[in-house]
Amino acid sequence: MRLAVLKLLIPVLGAKGATEAARHGAFLFAERCVSEVEIVEVLDDVAQGRAVAFHSPAALHRREKQAALDALMKTRAILDDAGVPYTWKRVFGPAERTIAQCAEKGHADIVVLDASHLGFFHRWAVLARLWRLTSTPVTMIH
Repeated sequence: MRLAVLKLLIPVLGAKGATEAARHGAFLFAERCVSEVEIVEVLDDVAQGRAVAFHSPAALHRREKQAALDALMKTRAILDDAGVPYTWKRVFGPAERTIAQCAEKGHADIVVLDASHLGFFHRWAVLARLWRLTSTPVTMIH
């Protein structure tokens, strides 16, 4: 029996990537519940943070870009190994607002957020903000 086919949005936040969300997406693809996966690499503008007082913006951008690339490669490797077709893009901005905008613009049916690397209170704060900002269902993997 064929189930509903969904478009899945997997945001990659920080250096830990979204490996658990990618594993969940691969499982859903194998079960024929997902036909499309979009990976969105969300980067904060490091020039807006406090670290600029101690480090050059260029050095911060290089460090952020390298950490994000490593995280993205881990996430993509899981989907590649499972044969999941996906697209990806890099966007800059506040995490929750950017994820909500990408979900709305890309017509995602569900957002799967890997929160395994987030602390308890940060995890719930992110989820609460996403629930307020988007009408797209959000599943948090931890």
